[in-house]
This record gives sequence, C-alpha cells and structure tokens, in this order.
Amino acid sequence: MPKYIHQHENWTNFTWKNSEVSASLGDVRLLQGRITGKIHLLGFRSKEERNLETLTQDVMRSSEVEGEKLDYEQIRSSVARRLGMDTAGLIPSARNVEGVVEMMLDATQNNQDQLTEERLFGWHAALFPTGYSGMNRISVAQYRKGEMKVVSGAIGKEKIHYEAVDANDIGHEMNKFLSWLNDDKVIIDIVLKAAIAHLWFLTIHPFEDGNGRIARAISDMMLARSENSSERFYSMSKQILAKRSEYYEVLKRAQRNDGEITEWLTWFLNTLKGAMQEAEDSMKNIMIKAAFWEGHREIRVSERQRLMLNKMFDESSIKLTTSKWAKITKCSADTALRDINDLIEKGILIKDDAGGRSANYRLV
Repeated sequence: MPKYIHQHENWTNFTWKNSEVSASLGDVRLLQGRITGKIHLLGFRSKEERNLETLTQDVMRSSEVEGEKLDYEQIRSSVARRLGMDTAGLIPSARNVEGVVEMMLDATQNNQDQLTEERLFGWHAALFPTGYSGMNRISVAQYRKGEMKVVSGAIGKEKIHYEAVDANDIGHEMNKFLSWLNDDKVIIDIVLKAAIAHLWFLTIHPFEDGNGRIARAISDMMLARSENSSERFYSMSKQILAKRSEYYEVLKRAQRNDGEITEWLTWFLNTLKGAMQEAEDSMKNIMIKAAFWEGHREIRVSERQRLMLNKMFDESSIKLTTSKWAKITKCSADTALRDINDLIEKGILIKDDAGGRSANYRLV
C-alpha cells in the first residue's frame, strides 16, 4: 500500500470537491476586487509605500516560517533600493537578505515570465550565496542528489513526517511540474493554480534546502499573475506564519493521501482570505494617511521627515522623542530636533509636554 502521495500512480492527477472549494475561491476573488478598487483611490506615494511594506513583510515572514529571523530594516532597505525608491534611512543589507529579496522581487515583479529550471536555479543560488545553509555546505543551483526526509525527535527516536520524491526522479517530476505551471491552456483558476503549485513543489522537494521559501515565492508569483499586477498589498507568508503549525499539519495530511486535496485547497484559500481581510482592514489607516499627505501636499518635508511621519501613522502607539527620531533615521540628536521643530512650525507636530529632548511629540 503506497505511503505517500507521490508513491501513487499518476499522483499529480489531483482531485477535489468543487462544491467545498468554490465558495472560498469566490470569497477570495471578491476580496481581490475590493482591495484593488481601494488601492486605485490611493495616491502614487501611498501605493508605493504600501507595496514596500508588504514586500518587506513577505520576505521577513517567509523566512520566519523556516525559523530564520532576518533584520527588518535591512530587508526594507534592500526592497526600496531594488524598486528605485528614494527613501531615507537606507542601510546596507547582508548577502543572504539581498538574495531572498532578489528572489521575491523576481517572482512578483516578473510574474508573467515563465518559471524555468534556470530561473529556479537562480532563485536557489540567491537564497544561498555562500553555498552554505547555516553551518552545512549544500548543493546550490542544482537538484538534490540524496534522499530527503522530514524528521523530528531525538537521535534514535526520530519520527519521520515525510519522505520526498526519490532523487533519481526529480528531473522528470520537475519537468512535468514546470510544463503544467507554464501551460496557459490549463483550464483552472490561477488562484487555485497557486495553491496546487505550492503543494506540488513541496511534495517533490527538489532542493537540499530552501524548498519552503521557493514554494511560497511560486505562490506569490501566481497570485500576482492572477491580479495582473506586480504591486503587492497583502502578505500570504505573514498569514502562514501565524498558522504555522496548521500549515505543516495540513501539508502532511495532503502528502499522505492519494491525491484528494480538498482540505489543502480550502485551507490555502481561507488563509489567503485572512491575509486579504487584514489588508482591507489596514486600508482605513492608509486612507487616513493618504488624506493627510493630500492635505499637506504644498508643504515641503524632507525624506527623513516623511519616513518618521509615516511611521507615526503606521505605529499609532509610538511615543516620538528626539532620541527615537535620531535612532530610526540614523541622524544626530541635533538634526532630529531641527526636523521636529520644523514640523512644529509647519503645524504638523505638537509637543506633548515640557522636558527638553525627552519631550514627546505627536501629530496635530
């Protein structure tokens, strides 16, 4: 009796209960339309900043799903540079940060391009620029040569959760996967295709490491394609991180059956719906911020000042002081105080209480 999905004959002939999947798919498509409509009401600057924040979150959270914590400011700086944004406070980024940002931006910005083996290998090389995963040397930009097992537990008491496709079959299985993914004649909603591609790629598990991040990049590529837009306004990876234990359990069950993937598809779609609902809820704050900038469009502010004002909108609980301003914008305390006093004179900030440089400031 076959143990894993890929041990069944014709295992990629996936089946699902359309009656259970179609309702969630309809909700996702409705939310996509609503979010797109609201985004069109935003000015260029607000859309640009929302796109920057979403991409930053996507890169950071996708890595966190795998237990790797990357520096937020390094990710944000790398994304901003690659998008050509003139943003204050840019800092140098580590090679591994640059690599994962490069992969994510290629996936979303060039979402209409075919996914080829060469492109996949480029993503993998970007993820592991030193040829190491942690302390272990791995084969980079090539498919794995050995077996792949997902295990947990102490040595001698290991529990095997999953055994991936045999290394000798990877080339054939990946050719089949890429042919299906790139075939525009496949009659299936692209959002569903994103969900199936995620599961299919992880089931093959073609690389020694980085499979999870690449699978999520493939999903993001397909979701961007489904919206015909390179701009991202919600983060699927952020939502997956919040449900990480569920994510692995649903994947495990899908990889242990005979190709019936209703549970996986509904989980993926409902998680996507949650990401979109969170984005829609945050639009209210974005609209307020957009109205603020529209009302102050005649007032000149520096990039440093713009950065901090936006941060005050995004983090309403922030208590702004000159020292916090200086730390975030990487400037001196004197420069921070000049920036703040300038905004007070322009009627944008107000001083909460006395106390020199320890005073708090807030938006008028």
